[in-house]
Parts: sequence; C-alpha cells; structure tokens
Amino acid sequence: MSEKLAINGGTPVRPNPLPAPYPGASAYDEREVEAAAEVIRAQSPFRYYGPEKVLGKAKEFEKNLSEYIGTKYTVGVTSCTASIVCALKAAGIGPGDKVIVPACTFIASAGAVVAAGAVPVFCDIDKSFTIDPTKIGACVDKYTKAIIAVPILGNPCRMDEVVAEAKKYNLIVIEDVAQSMGSSYKGKMSGSWGDLACFSLQINKMISTGEGGAVSTNDAKLYERAVRYHDHGMFREKEGFLATNAEDDIFLGQNYRMSEITGAIASVQLSKLPGMIEQFREYKKMMVDALSEIDGIELVHINDPEGECGCTTQFMLKDKETCEKFIAALNAENIRCFCLYGGRPTYMIPQLFYKKTVDPSGFPFNQFDEEIVYSEDMCPVAVDLMPRTVTMTIGVLHTKKDIEDSIAGIRKVAAAIL
Repeated sequence: MSEKLAINGGTPVRPNPLPAPYPGASAYDEREVEAAAEVIRAQSPFRYYGPEKVLGKAKEFEKNLSEYIGTKYTVGVTSCTASIVCALKAAGIGPGDKVIVPACTFIASAGAVVAAGAVPVFCDIDKSFTIDPTKIGACVDKYTKAIIAVPILGNPCRMDEVVAEAKKYNLIVIEDVAQSMGSSYKGKMSGSWGDLACFSLQINKMISTGEGGAVSTNDAKLYERAVRYHDHGMFREKEGFLATNAEDDIFLGQNYRMSEITGAIASVQLSKLPGMIEQFREYKKMMVDALSEIDGIELVHINDPEGECGCTTQFMLKDKETCEKFIAALNAENIRCFCLYGGRPTYMIPQLFYKKTVDPSGFPFNQFDEEIVYSEDMCPVAVDLMPRTVTMTIGVLHTKKDIEDSIAGIRKVAAAIL
C-alpha cells in the first residue's frame, strides 16, 4: 500500500519547500558586491565615458565570455531579447523575411523576430525538447533567411545537424543560449556553432545580473553590425563618437548598451559558472539514476549528457491528466516542479497565435501574399510532449539531502499515481 500523499492529508516529504532554484543569483556573495562597489566608487557606470576614469568592466566581461565560449567577438547588451534583435539585424534580417524558431522556447525567441520586422516560423521538437533537425527543411520557403536554435534548460541542441541543414538552404544560424550558458555538444560550446549566439543574464539564468545579455560571433563584420545596432548605429572603437564616412556600412540602431555595473557583476558570475555546473551535474546524475528505475517515467532525452548543464531534470508521463496530478501532488510534498510554459508550444501563446502586435496594420504578419496561419497541431511532437512533462530545477543552494528528498517525493507520488 502506498504512503498517503500530502495532497490527500498525509505528511509531506519535506516540512518546507526546496530552496529557490535561481542559479546565478543564488551564488551572489561579497565578490559581486565588491565588483559593483568598485564601479560606483569610480563614478563610472557608463561604459564609454564619465566624470572619472572608465574601468572597462563591460569590455572585460565581453572578453571573458568570448574566451569561455570560444568565439572571437562579443558585445554586451541589456537583455537576451535585445541580443536576438541585434543578431538578426547584424545578419540583415528584417521586413519580408521569415525565421525558423523551435516550437518549445520562451516567447522572447519568437518575439524578437517580430521586433526585428520578420515573421517566426515554428519547427517541431524531438524528445530532447530542442529543435528537430530533420524537420527544418519542411519549414523553409523563399522568404526564410535564418534559424534560431535554442538549447533548452541546459540541454544542448544537435548543432552539427542544425548547421548542416542550414547550409542546405543558405540560412543564417543564430543560437539562443539564454537558458544554457556553459553547455556543450560534442566537445564544442553552445554559442560557438552558429553565425551568431545570444546569451542572457536574467534572474532565472545560469549566471545573472538581474537583466543583461550578450551577442557573440566569429565574424568581424557581423560583430561590427551588432555593435552598431546596439548603440544608435555607432562603432565607437573604430570611429569615435559619430561616423563621418557615409561610405561605411552605417545605419541607425537602438540603445541596448550594457552598463559597467552589469559588466562587473557578470564577470564575477562567469568565473563561478564551471563550479556551479560541476555541482549541478553531480546532483542531476543522482536524479537520473533514481528516476530511471521508476516504471511510468520516461526521462527527456539529453543530446549530450557530458555537455549538458545539469540544471534541470525533466520526465514524461503517459498523458496530460496524469502529469497535472503528479505536479500538484509533488508540490504538496514541498518538492517544487512545474509544466514548462504551461504545457503549450510557443506559437500557442495568444500574442503569437493571434498575431497580436503593437502595429494596427498587423505588421509584420501582413507582408506576404499568403496569410500567415498558426494552427494548434502544426507541431505534433511538441503538442504531445509538452503538456505531459514534469520539469524540476536544481539550484546552487540545493544540498544532497534536498536531492534525496526530491527523489523520495517522486517515488512516493509515483507509487500512488502511476
């Protein structure tokens, strides 16, 4: 007879909820405090000039991230959303273009495409919850110019196959590494496979400054264009404050500049990332070893177990109803879990599904001869997998006892429900 579940009046596995999972922010200590204070004491929060000597903290972070990822150039920006927009604009993507986006990702991946004046086209996923390279070709038409690959929750994409498919159709490859900084595939870091890569420093991410992001590339021209777009069309390191030569590749841009305080904190956080990932992988292995023995649970496929961040454990159940019961019961045991993105493919978010933009004309969805239509079943694998998958995160404050409690909670709920 199974133990009585807490949701039914039984005693919870844990008396209190697990610690907050925010990876980077939970690792804050005096090093981040001192890094921010150094900039404040110098009265130099703006990266390009100020009343005192600029310390170059944003530039230092850019150098550090490039060295860590294995790319030649990086520019820090205000968010990962800004980085995707900058990457798209650097690649010349805009009105009249389509961009392939995976069916499972945060709204920003597709929203940035719309912000750039292009239209997202959604590609189905496989059991890794990342883009299925075999489905890319079916998403391509004469308007398609780029693809955004998203390593999800620390799980890298099959980037060799993604790049190979992109080459067939002459597509720009942009990696949205927001959730998976530090992951790798076949020994090569996520963010170093494509033409451009985008990173996030938001509170949920592997390293955090609250908000922030970066664009990275090996292409000098793409780098210059990304820099220009993030700073009103300027490339100050090349020409000073404003361009004087109209023959150069100059254009108007936005203001997505990273502050010196953000850069200073980001460098400290980046230095902690390898140790964090080592801890996550150890705890993730404990979870995987235990969950592999439970009937009725199927672990989400990891494309490269040696290269994943280890920050998330996901497992699939037989159907949506079972998943909903399992999540409710496990949370009642004080073991935090959830259904990623509410179990909905990204295109099912109302703003995207109904093509709601700020432009009264319906731009950019009104640019093509044929109507842009998103249907509920357009990505059947995502429709099947997402609502029946349980997601659990691992944080730097978690202990082995917390992981053991999580395993005990899963076993308890599985015995009663599955």
